[in-house]
Amino acid sequence: MREDIRESRLGNGLTILTDKMPGVRSTTLGFFFRAGSRHEPPELNGISHFIEHTVFKGTNSRSALDIAMEQERLGGNLDAFTTHEETGFAIKVIDDELPRAFDLIAEMLTDPRFDEADLKSEQKVIIEELKMVEDSPEEFLGELFSEAFFPGHPLGAGIAGTPKTVRSFDRAATTRYHRDVFHAGNLVITAAGNIDDDAIAKLARDRFENAAARKPVSNELSPPIPAAPFIVRHNPNLEQAHIIIGLPMVGAADDRRYAAELLTNVLGGGTASRLWRSIREDRGLAYSVGASTAMYQDCGVFTIFAGTSPDRIEEVIDLSVNELRQVSAEGISAQELDLAKQQYRASVLLSLEDSASRATALAHSEMVHRRQITVEETLANIDSVSLDDISQLTLEFFLTENIAFAAIGDIEEAALGREMLRLE
Repeated sequence: MREDIRESRLGNGLTILTDKMPGVRSTTLGFFFRAGSRHEPPELNGISHFIEHTVFKGTNSRSALDIAMEQERLGGNLDAFTTHEETGFAIKVIDDELPRAFDLIAEMLTDPRFDEADLKSEQKVIIEELKMVEDSPEEFLGELFSEAFFPGHPLGAGIAGTPKTVRSFDRAATTRYHRDVFHAGNLVITAAGNIDDDAIAKLARDRFENAAARKPVSNELSPPIPAAPFIVRHNPNLEQAHIIIGLPMVGAADDRRYAAELLTNVLGGGTASRLWRSIREDRGLAYSVGASTAMYQDCGVFTIFAGTSPDRIEEVIDLSVNELRQVSAEGISAQELDLAKQQYRASVLLSLEDSASRATALAHSEMVHRRQITVEETLANIDSVSLDDISQLTLEFFLTENIAFAAIGDIEEAALGREMLRLE
C-alpha cells in the first residue's frame, strides 16, 4: 500500500496534509498543535495539558454531554494527548462520518467555553491524575529521572504541571494561553484513509482561512544541558525495586536517529535483545526489562529500565552496565544489525495499513522536519546504517561521565554507588 500524500498551506500558517488509502473504510483525522509543555513558561507549566482536557468541557453551542454523545456516535475513538513538544487530537471514523468529525473537533478547539466552574472541576481531576503518577513507581521514577537529567529545563518538568500551577489556571489565564498558542499558525491538520483530498482542504479553509494570523511557536528551542544524576529513593512499601540507567542520545532531527533506533532495538527493544536475554531469559531476574530512546527535536535520551527484587538490584545493574560496556568496546554483530533492520522495516511497512499511524506520521514529519519523509526514504536510511555508524554512536554517547541513574524501592543509597556505572 503506497503513500499518496498531498499538502496545502494557508496564509495564516495552517498546514493540511492528507494521505489517501483506497480500499479501506476508515479515516483518521488529526489536529496537531506545535505546542507542548516545553513551550510553556515555568509559571504556566501544565497549561497545554490543561487545555487539552478542558476543551472537552463544552463550547458555546455544545455541552460536555453533547461532545461526549457525538464522539460516541462517531465511534468513540476521539483521543487527545499532550507531550513536551505537541498537543494532539485525533479521531478514527468511518469515511462518510469525516465531515461531522471535523466539525466536532474544530469547534472544540476554536470555540471552547472555558467556564470557570468547569475549570475548577478539571483542576481537581488533573491533581488526582498527578497523585496517580506518585502511586505508580515506574512513572514516578521516570519523572524524578527527567527532572534530574534535564535540570532547570522544560524537558525536565512534568507535562501535567504541579498542583500549584494547575490551581492557577483560571479562565483568564486559560483563555489567554489558548488564544496565543492554540491558533491556526501552530496547527497541522492531517487525514489518512479513504478520503477526498479536496473535500478535506475545503473543510479546513471554510473553518480556518479567515482565522487571524498569529505568531507561531518559535523553532528556536533552547537545548538542555543533560546532567548525570545518581538518585536513590527509599520506599519500603514496594515489593520491587525499579531502576533507570540513562545516557544522552541524538534527537529526532538528527540523521543518525536511524542508527540510534537500531542500537536501542539490539540492546533492549524486544525478546531477542541483549538485555531481555541476559536479565530475563537467562537469569529470571525481571519481568519487565528493556531499553528505549526518547527523541526530542534537538536532543534525545537513551534509557535502560527494569524492575526486580531489591536483593537482586545490584546484579541487574551490573548486567545492564556490562551490556553497555560490551557494545561500546566491541560493537554489535552483523547478524544483530540485520535482525534489527528487519524488525524496523516490518514496523514501518505494517504501519501503512493503519490510518491512525499514517495520520500521526504526517504530523510528525511536518513538525520535526518541515517536510514529508516517504516510506521509501525511510527504508533506504534504515538499510544504509552500518556497523561503524552504531560504533560511532556508542563512542560519542556511552561514556561514564554521561551516565545517569535513578532507582526507587526498598533499597538504601549506601548500598549502591556510582562506581557500579563505569563503562571503561
